[in-house]
Amino acid sequence: MRPAVLVFSGLDPSGGAGIAADIQAIAAQGAHALPVVTALTVQDHNRVYEVDPVDACLLLRQARVLAASCDIKAIKVGIPGSRANAEAIAAVVLRLREGMPALPLVLDPVLASGNGDALSCGDAMAAIGPLLALATVVVPNLPEARALAGARFPHLLVTGGHADGEMVVNRWHTEGQSREWKWPRLAGSFHGSGCTLSAAIAGRLALGEPVAQALQRAQAYCHGALVSSFALGPGQRIPDRSAQSI
Repeated sequence: MRPAVLVFSGLDPSGGAGIAADIQAIAAQGAHALPVVTALTVQDHNRVYEVDPVDACLLLRQARVLAASCDIKAIKVGIPGSRANAEAIAAVVLRLREGMPALPLVLDPVLASGNGDALSCGDAMAAIGPLLALATVVVPNLPEARALAGARFPHLLVTGGHADGEMVVNRWHTEGQSREWKWPRLAGSFHGSGCTLSAAIAGRLALGEPVAQALQRAQAYCHGALVSSFALGPGQRIPDRSAQSI
């Protein structure tokens, strides 16, 4: 059997981020994504114009059917779209953990697009609130990490793409310890890099890898996808998630 990752994320019609990115990145790790769409969006690979959350009851019904029939080994959450959706996702996680207490949840705490566009209805921090206490691995960029300051997580991987310098430094904080990885900074900007990394981590955890190994391999995969990125038009490039994972 192939391990499954239950994914909650928004639908990006450009295919560069959101649920499409999650499906591709998880498949590249050798796992299978079970995609539950949390919101429909109006966007391209550069800007987000509208976000329309799906009905929380519909989201819940989809997840319950999948949970009853599939062997779920990890969960990945992107934008919930609304507080109601986050609460529904939290209920699903708690139910699944009744049978698998160590079931990992990877949270990509997307508070805004790369251009600062809103990705939820209402306050973005309030929207993800019900999920913060349930997350196993949280993968914020530097602005998101500042917004989450004071919160404690089992594993926090802060990505350094928003900093300056020739190297991108990603820092992992866990149990009073820290570790960092350095990757050459690439020219240009990318659409869906955070989705790619967090989904890849979830895929590696679904395979049963320890967190440190999952973080290392997912970062290497993500960097390779960015190196091989392609353009859809002017602006941000799209990571090539078809690149073979390690």
